[in-house]
Amino acid sequence: MATVEFIANDEPETARFGCVFGTVCVPNLVVGLVGDLGAGKTRFVRAVAGELGVPTEMVNSPTYILIHEYAGRLPVFHFDTYRLRDEDEFLELGVDELFSAGGVCLIEWANRVEEILPVDRLWIDITVTGPESRKFKITSNGELTDRVLAELRKRIDSAGL
Repeated sequence: MATVEFIANDEPETARFGCVFGTVCVPNLVVGLVGDLGAGKTRFVRAVAGELGVPTEMVNSPTYILIHEYAGRLPVFHFDTYRLRDEDEFLELGVDELFSAGGVCLIEWANRVEEILPVDRLWIDITVTGPESRKFKITSNGELTDRVLAELRKRIDSAGL
C-alpha cells in the first residue's frame, strides 16, 4: 500500500492532473473516487477519459444512468453510485464483469460500494481546499495499483505538477 498526494490549485490544474493520470491507466484498473458534491470527481474523470481518447464533451456524470461506457485507447467505464439503494443494486448492473473487461473503471461515490470492489484498486479522496483548489490523496492497495501509483508519481514530477 502506497499513497501519493497532489494539490490542484485551480480547475485547469485538476484537468492537467487528470490527463497525467490517464497516461498511467492500464487494463482492468479500478479507481474509487470519493469526495463531497462539487469536489470535482466528474471533472477529473472527464480529463482522464480525454487522455484515453474519449471526446471530453461526451463525458457527463452518470448520476441517473449509473454507468457510462466510452470507447478510447482503453474502454472507460464511468460509474456513479450516489443514487443506488445498496451494494446488491450495484452488483445487478454486472459490474463484476466490467472490472475485468480490459478497461478502466472510474467509480464516483465509491465509498457506497467499497466492500464489493476489488481489493487491488486505487482509492482517490478528493478534498475541497478552496473555491477551485483540491487535494487529491491517491492510495494503492495491491500489486497492479502499486505499479500504477509509482508510475503516476514519476509522471507528476516530470510534468512539473
